[in-house]
Amino acid sequence: MKKILILLFTLIVHLLNAEIAMNDSLPNIDYAKLSFGENKTLEIVTWNIQNFPKKGDISVDYTANIILSIDADIYCLQEIESDSAFVILVEKLNQEDKKNRWKGFRADTDEWKMNLAYIYKDNVTKKEKFYEIFYENNDENHYAFPRHPLIMEFKYKWRKIIIINNHLKAKGKEKDRKRRIAAINRLDKYIKANFDKNNVIVLGDMNDQIADEREKNVFLQVLDKPEEYKFADEKIAAYTTANWSYPYWKYRGHLDHIFISNELFDEFSHKTSDIQTITIDKFMDGGGDARYKYITDHRPVALKLKF
Repeated sequence: MKKILILLFTLIVHLLNAEIAMNDSLPNIDYAKLSFGENKTLEIVTWNIQNFPKKGDISVDYTANIILSIDADIYCLQEIESDSAFVILVEKLNQEDKKNRWKGFRADTDEWKMNLAYIYKDNVTKKEKFYEIFYENNDENHYAFPRHPLIMEFKYKWRKIIIINNHLKAKGKEKDRKRRIAAINRLDKYIKANFDKNNVIVLGDMNDQIADEREKNVFLQVLDKPEEYKFADEKIAAYTTANWSYPYWKYRGHLDHIFISNELFDEFSHKTSDIQTITIDKFMDGGGDARYKYITDHRPVALKLKF
């Protein structure tokens, strides 16, 4: 059945994109400028790939090339709309990359099909395990999490690591802000109850800014516990507006975040470790307009840890 869906998806998007190709010259990307990964570090990327695939197989091809060029070990994704396109994306990675074994896991519970997902190098991680949390059908869970957080547990070298992938409530009204506060508070309690002594990485499209003043800041439950958590991307959020993950006018800001538990503070402080926004549009013909049109409105945020 999945093969049939993939064939149907491929046929439809080829017909659609044939029309696009007749009218548009696809913009080039200087992929070499996107490089981030190294052999002796663990790299984890959070990336909202808007309504994936936004432009059918054109978006799939761009995404595959970007993933391979960044060369991270794990990609934590949001808004993966099409399961068949997701399968094709993983297949393309394996076809193009002969050094690594790529695998993927996509949730399927979002009512709007904007699901969370992971793509990862199976030869780098070991004993992977995936599951959603706060999935019970009740008002409290739905209020805090319009999309269930998706966890990936795995072993890297001898260390057990937990990633919690999120896509929090969007928009800027007070009622939306309160839902994001509820989500952050519940994540903190969940980590304390289940992963208190583990290496935890919480990330995703969190739809708010960690540099906001206190009276508007939804992340105080984390920011007020510097002995327990650290936003790896705090300097990006506070100082480098040109590298914000969401550069568009209406909600312009750094909205995609990565915070770590104190078990990873030493690794993050290593001189080889790093955190960057991968500014695809700076190396793409047409800049942000082209990235928005063919790929997504968000930029990836990438964490590098030296163990």
